[in-house]
Amino acid sequence: MIDFNNKGFFKLKQNDEYADRVKDLLLDGEEVIDAYKSMRDGVVFTTKRIIAVNVQGLTGSKKDFTSLPYKNIVAWSVETSGTFDLDSELEIYFSAVGKVKFEFTGKTSIVQISRYISQHLLG
Repeated sequence: MIDFNNKGFFKLKQNDEYADRVKDLLLDGEEVIDAYKSMRDGVVFTTKRIIAVNVQGLTGSKKDFTSLPYKNIVAWSVETSGTFDLDSELEIYFSAVGKVKFEFTGKTSIVQISRYISQHLLG
């Protein structure tokens, strides 16, 4: 499992590459909403959960997939990008896991991600 406490996780940029990497993990009826990639790692938001992909080893052939179900979210915080600071952040607090922080670069629909989490949990 990814150790979310010991790194600020990774700066992510929208990229569909990781949507293909997790397709075999998806349940019937589960769909990818959006996918993001850092240098090696990635995050995929689906209709049921967040899947964090940690690429390991020199060759990158070994991968750790951490599934974070929306139903375990107890709180979340969104920081949008500004005029000079173009990065945005999403902090999510999961029961039993604690805080998970995702940092996004470039154009990211962080408000749309927050809205989807809101609809899933509060709707």
